[in-house]
Amino acid sequence: MPVPVADDRVAAVRSFNRFFTRQIGVLREGLLHSEYTLTEMRVLYELAHHGDQPAAVLGRDLGLDRGYLSRILAKFESAGLVSRVPSATDGRTKLLHMTARGRAVYEPLDRRSREEVGDLLARFGESDQLRMLDAMQTIQQLLDESSGLKYAQPFVLRPHRAGDMAWITRRHGALYTSEQGWDDSFETLVGEICADFERHFDPALEQCWIAEMAGQPVGSIALARSGEEGVGKLRLLLVDAPARGYGLGSRLVDECHRFARAAGYRKMRLWTTDQQKEARQIYLGKGYVLVAEEPVFAFGQQMVNETWELDL
Repeated sequence: MPVPVADDRVAAVRSFNRFFTRQIGVLREGLLHSEYTLTEMRVLYELAHHGDQPAAVLGRDLGLDRGYLSRILAKFESAGLVSRVPSATDGRTKLLHMTARGRAVYEPLDRRSREEVGDLLARFGESDQLRMLDAMQTIQQLLDESSGLKYAQPFVLRPHRAGDMAWITRRHGALYTSEQGWDDSFETLVGEICADFERHFDPALEQCWIAEMAGQPVGSIALARSGEEGVGKLRLLLVDAPARGYGLGSRLVDECHRFARAAGYRKMRLWTTDQQKEARQIYLGKGYVLVAEEPVFAFGQQMVNETWELDL
């Protein structure tokens, strides 16, 4: 049964909506001083970050009217931002695909959006930033739960800070010991990778992200230089047990790719083993190709070292 709501509470929510839309600039005719509306930018975001997909799925996930979405897509196709490509598993199905021109248009706008939000958050100290993020997460979770949907992304991503590399090292060691049976030499290797990353960190070309749930770290990923021009290394992907089942691993990889493209990398490379079943599925889904493999005995186990690459 719906719960009666007092008029002053309805007015308070409407007041907050007006305040927040003014703060983030969505009332401007063109979002981010561009020719695109908020809805059009959201469509571009979905295609840029979640890959090729049928129009029906995109419309369902965004809750858009079919005719409205069709007009947006027609505009994008006419401008060369989006094309339709056959599905690899069903040639009868056409998928929406963001073209190279589409990425060239979208990525500066995405960067501008991140800068504007960063400027907004920079007005506040660390504790107030975390209070704000927690409040946003609470609102999102309550609204999703009330709609009967599983809360899809109960996490936030942030750049690494002091103490994070120690956490990454410890959690890798603990999880791979308990779940894979690996010995302590793996934690030692992760510690060396983390120390090297911090020692030579170049923020223009490298980044590490920490995923948090309720203020606690639950995941990580890093983009590092490879030593080969134009090639970045995906490293330190980890999703802790409480955060599994929400698509966090895929989200972390997407964030890494977004930064890599903006930094000018043309290719991504990563090392894994045949034992990382879940991670390998993520890499396959993003388009990575296995380019080398070698049977080895490492971390107390017989395994196959694998090198995967992706053209950005």
